[in-house]
This record gives sequence, structure tokens and C-alpha cells, in this order.
Amino acid sequence: MRRSPSLSCVTSNCCASVSAPDMASRLEINFVRLLSRCESIASEKRGEAEWRLEKYVGALEEMLVALRKNPSKPTPEVLTEYTRKVDFLKGLLEAEKLSSATEKALANQFLAPGRTPTIANERMPATKTVHMQTKARCTGEMRDELLGTVGLEMCVSLCRGLPLDERQSAAELDAVLQHHHNLQEKLAEDMLNLARNLKNNTLAAQNIIKQDNQTLSQSMRQADMNFEKLKTESERLEQHTKKSVNWLLWLMLILVSFTFISMILFIRIFPRLR
Repeated sequence: MRRSPSLSCVTSNCCASVSAPDMASRLEINFVRLLSRCESIASEKRGEAEWRLEKYVGALEEMLVALRKNPSKPTPEVLTEYTRKVDFLKGLLEAEKLSSATEKALANQFLAPGRTPTIANERMPATKTVHMQTKARCTGEMRDELLGTVGLEMCVSLCRGLPLDERQSAAELDAVLQHHHNLQEKLAEDMLNLARNLKNNTLAAQNIIKQDNQTLSQSMRQADMNFEKLKTESERLEQHTKKSVNWLLWLMLILVSFTFISMILFIRIFPRLR
């Protein structure tokens, strides 16, 4: 497999990408540098001949696997965030390969960007910025498809008003118009499917939230019942402890009294020898 000559340059630049390089391994530093470079490339407008991002993301996956096996690997939370960002970049590349703008918008809807900045000087995570740019781009493509169809219809209407000798390509225009009508119908169907999927996902999330609320309410009721039972048992234990103390006190008094009376009787029965 051909390796990009600029890949080594990416891992040797951006020395300020890690806030504490003495606390991180060399592999993690290179990973963060390459991840920051990938996010920068993803935020730019790329052509069809752009191949660097795909190669870089593949290298990120390999480095992430090696980072998990490294003895000086970061905390599980940091590894989870790294995995989230790499998965986002992979999903972004897969969404760009789709043919329809609606399919791209639907795929972009389910992408999960990172939650924390990759480098210290980022105010907002770069993956979130890329996510918003991709959403806007997909929306623009869908709008252009619709407006392009309307513009074509206006052009054909004007062409039909021309004389007969200037309408030689009327059949071709009708065929193109029919083709664009089919595209418009497909786009409308895709948008309908998108709306249906979003509705189903919303209903599923609503049902899950309702179930969670019911489970939480049951847990709270069970906790209240357990608290009441614990309170009752505590009161019973306290009463039992008081009763035990009272019986022990009476037992000690009886024992002392019996001993005193026994000594008196012993003295009376066996007088002191003179």
C-alpha cells in the first residue's frame, strides 16, 4: 500500500497539540497530531481527487489499536473520546460516498462528533464544527436539486414559446425534463423516508424515556418503602435494646439484694468467735 509522504510530516508538526507532553506517550502525541490534521482537512472543501483524509483515518485506526495496547495508555475516558472522533471521521467519509443528497443528510444525522477539543487552543471541538458544516452542505445540495428542477421547467416553458424552427431539441428537452421530474420524485420520496425515520427515532426515544421514568418511579417507591421498613425496624431494635437494659438492671439489683441478705443471715447464724 502506498504511504503518503506528508503523513510523516503531519506527525512531526503542531508541537503544541498536547498540553502536557511529558505526561503522555510518544504514540499518543503522534496520534493527537494526526487527529488534529484530519479534522483540519475535513473542515476544508475537498475535491473528488482528495485521498489524504481516507489514508490518514486508516492510519488513525492503526494507531488507536496500538494505543490501547500501549502500557502507558491514557485513561478509559480519553480512549473513548479518541474512538468517538475516529468513528466520526470514518462515518463522514462513508456519507460522502453516497450518491443522493438526501442519503448524505440522513447519514450525517446519525454521526456523533467529539465532545472535547483535540488541541488546547480550540474553543469548540473541531468535529462539531465539521458536523455543522456537513449539515449545511447537505441542505444546500438538496435545495440546489429542487431549485435546479424548477429552473429547468422555466427554461423549457420559454423554449416552447419559440418558433418551430428553433425547437429542434424539444424532444430532448422533454426527456431531460422527465428525467428531472423523476429525480424530484425520488428526492421527495427520500425526504419522506428521512422524515419517517426521524419520527420513528423520536417515538423510540420517547418510549425509552417513558420506560426509564417508570423504572425510576418504581425505584423511588421501593426506596421509600425500604426506608419506612428500616425506620420501623430501627424503632423496634431501640425498644428491644431498652428492654434488655431494664431486665439486666433488675437482675443486678436482685443479685445484689440476695447477696446482702445472705451475708446478714450468715453473720447471724455463725457469730464471730471470741
